[in-house]
Formats: sequence, structure tokens, C-alpha cells
Amino acid sequence: MPRRSTSSSTGRSTGNSTASTGPRNRTPQAVRIRRRSFGDFVKAFFAFVALLVLVAGVPGALAVLIGWPLPHGVPSLDWLQQEITVTTFLHILTVVVWLAWAQFTACVLVEVKAALSGVGVPGRVPGGGPSQLLARQLVAALLLVGATAASLTPGLSQLGHSLEGNQKPTVAAAQATPGIFAQQQEQAASTAAALAEQASHAQADAGSTAKQHGDTKYYRIQPPEGRHHDSLWEIAQRHLGDGRRYKEIYELNKDRVQPDGSRLSEASLIRPGWIMEMPGDAHGGELVEAPDTHAAPGVQQQIHDYAKSGDHAQGSSHAQGGGHAQGGGHAQGGGHHAQQVSVPQQRPAADGGRQHTAPAATSSHSAGSAFGLPQALIGAPLLAAGLLGALGRRRRQALWQSALGAVGGRRGMEPPMPTGDAADAQDALLVGADPDGVRLLDRSLRGLAAQLAAESRALPTVYAAWLSNGDLHLQLAQPAGKPPAPWQLGQDQTFWMLARTDAEQYEDGDTAAPYPGLVSLGTMDDSRLLLNLESVPGIVSLSGREADRAAVFASVAAELATNGWSDRMTITLVGFGEDLTPLAPNRLRHLDGIDDLVETMEAETRQRRGALGAAGHDSVLTGRTGPAQHTRWAPHLVLLAAQPSAEDAVKLAELASDASRLGIGYLVGTETGDLPGAAWEMEVTSEGKLLAPLLGLELDAQMLPLATQRAVVELFVEADPERDPQGPTPTPPFLVDVSEQGRPAVYARLVGPYEIIGLGTPDGDRSALLHEALALLLLHREGVHPRVLSSALWPRGVTEDVRDALLERLADWLGADPDGSPRLSADATGRLVLAKSVVSDLDVLRSLYHEATQGKGVDSRAVRGRLLTDALVLVRGPLLADRPEGRYRWLTHEIIDAQLPLLVADIGLALSAFHLEKDRAEKAIEALGAALGSAPADERLWNELLRATHATGDTDRLQTLAADLVNRSGARGLPPRTEALLDELLPAWRSGAAAVG
Repeated sequence: MPRRSTSSSTGRSTGNSTASTGPRNRTPQAVRIRRRSFGDFVKAFFAFVALLVLVAGVPGALAVLIGWPLPHGVPSLDWLQQEITVTTFLHILTVVVWLAWAQFTACVLVEVKAALSGVGVPGRVPGGGPSQLLARQLVAALLLVGATAASLTPGLSQLGHSLEGNQKPTVAAAQATPGIFAQQQEQAASTAAALAEQASHAQADAGSTAKQHGDTKYYRIQPPEGRHHDSLWEIAQRHLGDGRRYKEIYELNKDRVQPDGSRLSEASLIRPGWIMEMPGDAHGGELVEAPDTHAAPGVQQQIHDYAKSGDHAQGSSHAQGGGHAQGGGHAQGGGHHAQQVSVPQQRPAADGGRQHTAPAATSSHSAGSAFGLPQALIGAPLLAAGLLGALGRRRRQALWQSALGAVGGRRGMEPPMPTGDAADAQDALLVGADPDGVRLLDRSLRGLAAQLAAESRALPTVYAAWLSNGDLHLQLAQPAGKPPAPWQLGQDQTFWMLARTDAEQYEDGDTAAPYPGLVSLGTMDDSRLLLNLESVPGIVSLSGREADRAAVFASVAAELATNGWSDRMTITLVGFGEDLTPLAPNRLRHLDGIDDLVETMEAETRQRRGALGAAGHDSVLTGRTGPAQHTRWAPHLVLLAAQPSAEDAVKLAELASDASRLGIGYLVGTETGDLPGAAWEMEVTSEGKLLAPLLGLELDAQMLPLATQRAVVELFVEADPERDPQGPTPTPPFLVDVSEQGRPAVYARLVGPYEIIGLGTPDGDRSALLHEALALLLLHREGVHPRVLSSALWPRGVTEDVRDALLERLADWLGADPDGSPRLSADATGRLVLAKSVVSDLDVLRSLYHEATQGKGVDSRAVRGRLLTDALVLVRGPLLADRPEGRYRWLTHEIIDAQLPLLVADIGLALSAFHLEKDRAEKAIEALGAALGSAPADERLWNELLRATHATGDTDRLQTLAADLVNRSGARGLPPRTEALLDELLPAWRSGAAAVG
């Protein structure tokens, strides 16, 4: 059925009208099939005459009429004092004309070279300006009538327009470079041979069959024009009025035997000479109707045979279960599919094997949030993992700075609890994150770089990576030989594949990240695509509505800023993203305008070229192998959301022409889709699709809409360690009654081995899950979203009925309070919360410390000492010390591992100060020793232990403690504060520590 029409960014319909502008990622004008008019030949003739006169006639005339204008020998001082005559003036003018001719000739050579190569924007001749523009127009007009002019020179039909007007998009890199998302060019020769052989044996008996098929229309795939290959999108654009209807053509023809014996299995992979049956409303002069007496006999026979294959092929397809074969291509056919497919064939899961209860990667336009959670984050596992990891690091940093810098109440000890949209965003991050996938991707890429360096092999240029069910497929720019084990060749020589089970053998290493510019764009047939922005041979352009482009740009910026497979990079945001800088202030920078960007990038481009040349490297990739410089070759990725002017677009295209070698990438937004120097063109639609027809891509775009951006940024702003806290000191989220009357009904001991008091033992088969679920709820007294709970317990996914069954068992196990209220319930937002009668020792620990330092203990010294002593007794070891291997992996997302040692250290310090007030140094040492058992790395405890030991007056004991500290510090040495304290308490500690050691 015809696809529903959509609206372009200009508001016009893009339905079946031939006047439709089509998608913004349409085929460049230069590759359109067009007839040469008489005017084209006239232009070409005059261009030839003009070039002949300017390039050959001018120097000839100068040589004949003027001669050599410069002196034949070295001029003397007397020559400078001679009178200037008319001849002298003519000779000076002649030199100027010779220089102008040389510059123009250089411009002609540069333009001819660019036209014949068909790659990128022509280089600029210094001072060329109008001369180069004139040369470009003349060369373009001359080549216009050539056989390959349409694919060699962009925008030739605009001869006589401005420079900017002639800068049309270049031929897509998908066709300019082997191995990137498009059909393989080398197959054209074998296909032509097969067609010729079949045509020689064909019989011209199509007449009777044609009557059976009436006026069914067919299209024969055209051979390449220059370097341009035909595509279903272009066929649909020309003959159906809308390139988006290419799927109709694909559905009519998939799996049918073609004249060369192969079959159509991918919409992006068609070959010259294939026959395509067209929808009934197809129109245009290149179509063939059956019967057609004007077609060549060989073509008649091919159409005749192909028409008969229709019902048979479709019937066979239905019998086998339908169109695509998942995983291994088709068993039947010509046997060539494995070498043609550009998207990995193994595509079961979009997010590296994680099977979530909700669909992955949906359109952000649904604003929609399943169960109140932003679907844009749930469907972006790599982005969510990066944001969650960065948020955890930010919160830990805030805790440590608070512990070292605050006095008394420890501001920041309890991070602010997110609410509203921020809470939903945090839950979505917890549900969507796939840290295991990020870890495997990072280790796999670094491991590959280390292996290649060990074999003295260069890193191959990688255009993209596909993640399918945890398997990693790298798509190379060109074949790079056999990959090192356990990597394998994929479906052709331009794919290297690593199975998930093989990737798990890699461990963390110190190799520089080889491909830090990889970033998720979306999913296609359940495979996730990561584009390597750093390696693109030119600019990547993105068109579409402004809000949709902004959502894609924000997703790209956020993932690049927080991903786990890079070391260092610079991300420059222009025209958007000023509010995103809190995500990674060290990576993200914002520029106000394009002028600043051009000036900055011109300087950096020159600097990087010089640095690469001085280091003897061809590109940043060769600089990342061997003795890699982790910071020297960090990528610089430019995200320009604003539409550049024509002049700025040309400047950016020139900068981007050599950017991939220098480790610089450009993603530029455009309203029209026409951007000079755009190597790859993409469009984001209002339905959340990311289209790149020339690359054979139609993705479910990964987007970060504005509301979700703000919620995520709010999480980071609230966790900023440099942020001045507002209001009173935060209190623990849950305080319990620490008196005898406050005895809980259910008491769980989490600090140390896990024990539960007040509940019976659950069913043995489900006991581990119930205990883990209860621990998660106890650590989040504010409530836990059901999807967060299921994602924590079943990281690889679970169905809703299994999750609901567990929650029902958990509620039955916890039971109800004497008043009949359940101990497990849901709050107004749907989050699961525990009753106040269910308490953990961590709740008691926090409550005792809070009561001792901010409650009754403030006014009563005796009460404070008793509360602090009771709190320290509760500390039996690290959190959940005996947790089973492989479970409680959600703790990696928590900051409790940083909070608990700091809390224990604060209790030890407070109790030590309590005892030292009464000169009870031994009691203080005992309290500090107990705290060091759970917080052995806390510098504050060791410094206080030195003071308490000094208070005993035992110099030998203090000297032994100093030596122990020196041994513990190792090669790093003692912290500056500890050294200063020892200099004060024990001036001779250095010599004494050396003697004891």
C-alpha cells in the first residue's frame, strides 16, 4: 500500500505529487538522468573556446607580441636608476598578466582535477576568488556534455549563478568509498556479463504472455552513470512522485529471481539489469509496459520470464514464512547475498541483548512516556548508561568534596532527592542503561587496537559500528585484511565481526580508545547503528524540522560527552546546547556563532596538520597505535545546529575536506538539505525516522527531546559539587524512632552480612530474588518505580507477568501491620514504597548520627556519646558483604558505596572528638580503629588517629603509626595534609619512618 504522505520542513505535502520536494536527503541534482539540450552544446562550445583562448591564447600572444619581459641577466644598481619608459611600463604590465594567467591556469587545473575525481569540494587556489569561479563555470560547461559529467560536477545546470549557487552536494560517500552502506561497485561487471550471456540464449516469445499481464509496468535498473548507481528511492521519486514509496517497489519484487539468477533481499541493494515491477500509478518515459514491441528481444525475454516469476515467488515466500531470512541471508537464489548486504545479517536485539519490557528506541515525538518514564532514554541503552555513569561520578565527587570541606552537618552528605520530571528521568536512566554493553564495546575496541599494534598493523578506518544481540560489527571504509582473533570477517571484506561471547575475554587495558567518535544514531531492523563522526570524509548534514533536528543533536552531544568508549575529546556546540554543558564541562563547549567556529577550526586544522606531519603520522589513527599519545590525538567533534550561510557553508566544506585524517568531525543542520561538501546526507522526519536513502538507511532515530533534556540537566546541576547549597542542611530521607518504643516489625541488617529479623524464610527457589528486591526498596525509601525494580532484578529483561508475580509474592512475604495496612504499597506516582515498620540498620545508623549531631545530642553531651557509640556498634562490615556472585549488579549505579564509608568515618570522628574532650585518648583510638575497618581510605580518620596517638604521649607508638602510614601510601607518598600534620606532631618522622621501615 502507498505510504502515508508526510510534511516537509517547509510545510508542503510530500505525498504523490511530482512537485513534491521529497525528503531533504534526496539524491543530489548531479546524479539525475537528464537529456543534453542544444543549449548545453552551445555553452560547452563557447566554454571550450574561452578556455583555449585564456589558457593557450594568452601566453601565445604575450610570447609573440611582447616577448620575455624580465631582464636576461642579474640587474645592476645602475639599472634601478634608469628612466622609466613606455617599454618598461609594458614589461611590468606583462609580468602582471603572466602572473594572472598562471593563477587562472592553476584554477583550471584544480577544477578539472576535482571534476574528474568527483570527490568533495575543489581545493582553493590562494587569491583565486573570481578567477576560480570563472574556471569552475567554464570547466563545468565543458564537461556538461561529457558522458560522466552528471556524476563528476555538481550543480552544472546553474552555470552563470553565484559560487554558492553552484556548490551542490557532492556524490554521496556511500558511492565514493567502498564498503559504506551502498551496493558494491565491483559487482557491476559480473552482473553485466551474466546479462549478456542470458540475453544471447533468450527467445523472443513474449507476445502471448504479455496479453495475460495487460499493461503491467516494469523498470529495468540502469547501469551506473559515472560513479552513480540507481536506487529504489530515486526510481520511486522519478516514477511515483515520492521517494518514500520505494518500499512499495521493494514489496512487489522481493525474493523474485532476477535475470542474473540472484534475488532482491535488501531495499538498498539493486543491480544494473534487474527488472522491477512497478505500482499501477507509475509514470515516466523509462518504464516498459508489457507487451512492448519496441523493447529489445533480450529485454522482452527478461521481462517475460520475470513477469511469470511474480506469483510463484510470492507464493514461495509465504510458504516459507515471508520476506527476509534472519541471520544468514536466503538459502535459495544466486548465492551472492552474503557479499552484498551492508547491514549486519544478525539482528535480533536492538540494545545489545537487553530485552526490556517496553519497545526500544521509539520516537521522542510521542512525548510519550510509558508508565510515566521518558521513552527516549529507555530506548537508548548506550546513552542512558553514559549519563548514569557520569551522574554517579558527579554525585560521588560532591560527596567527597563535602566530606573534606564541610564542617558539622556535612552539607551534601545526603544528595538532594530528585522529584517530578527529574525523578522520572533518573528512573528511565536506570531502566534503559546497558553498562555491560558499554563495557564490552569499550574493551573490544581497545583490545582490537592493542592486538593490531602488537602486529605492527595500522588501525583500519571505521565508518560505522552495528550492535546486534551483543555482537559487534565494524564497517570499514575499505578491506583491511584478516582481523586478529577472536575477530572474524563478517559478511564481506569490509566487515569485522566480534561475537559477544568472544568479547567477554577482553579485560581492561591502558590502550588509547581507537574510535572515540562513535555515536548512536538509532536502530534499523533491531540493530543499533553507531556512526563514527570522526572518520566521515566531509560533512554529515541533517535536515528536518528544527525541533526534530535539535532532539537528534542533543542526543549526539549527550552521548559523546558521557560515553564510556572514549578517553578525551572536545565537543563544540554551535547554535544549541548551551544548557547541556553541565553534563560534561570538561568536554562540552559552546560558541555563539559560526564566525567564531570558522576562526577556531581554521587554527586547529592548521595545528593538527603540523602536529601530524611532525610526528610522521598519516592520520590520527596511526597516532593511536603503538606508543599511543592518549591526549595528543583526541577528537574534536563539531555539532552545528544552525543553518550556515552559503559563504560559511563553503568554508566549512573546505575545512572538512581533510577533517577525517585529522580527527575532526562535522555534523551540520540544514533547513533545505542542500549543503556544499556534505558527504553523507540525513533527514529526521516528524515520525522520528532518520533517513539516508543514498546510504540505504531508514532508522528509528535516537532523540533527546527538550523536556527530557531539561530533566537530565537538572539531575546534573543538583549534583554539581561546586554548587552552593541552598537552604538548611539536608536530612536523611527516612528517620526512625531510635527509642525503645520505636522497635520495628521487620528489621534488615544490610551493613555487613545480610540478615532479616521478623520475617519467615521464603520459598527457597525465589528467596534470592525476594531478598534482593527488599534490599533495593530499603536503600530507596523514597520509592522505586516497578520498571526500575524489574530492570535491576532482570538486567536482560523480563515480561510484565513475571514481574507482577514477584511483587505479589514480595507483598505476601512482607505481610501487613497490625492495623491491616500492607507493608508494601504504591504511592501517588506508582512507585513502590515500604511501610515505616520495615527498617534497616542503615536507616538506624543514619538516624542515630542525625540525632547525635542535630537532635537531642546537641544539647546533651551524655546523649551524644551514647548515640554515637550505639551507631558505631551497628557497623559490621561493608554493605551486603555476603551477596551472591552475579547478583546485586544494580549497586554499581548507586552511590551508597561512597556514602556508607563517609557516614561511618563521620561517626568515628565525632566519637573520637567526644572522647578527646575528656582526654580519653585510648577510647578515641578505639573508636577511630572501628571506623577505619569500614573506611580504610579516609584521610581524615588517619589524621585524627595521629592526633589521638600524640595525645597519649607515647612517641614510639606515634613513630610506628607514621611508618605504617608511609608504607600504606606506597609510591604516591603521603597526602600533603598528613605530611604537614606529622611535621607538626613529630618533626623527626621522616628519619624514624625510614628506620622502622
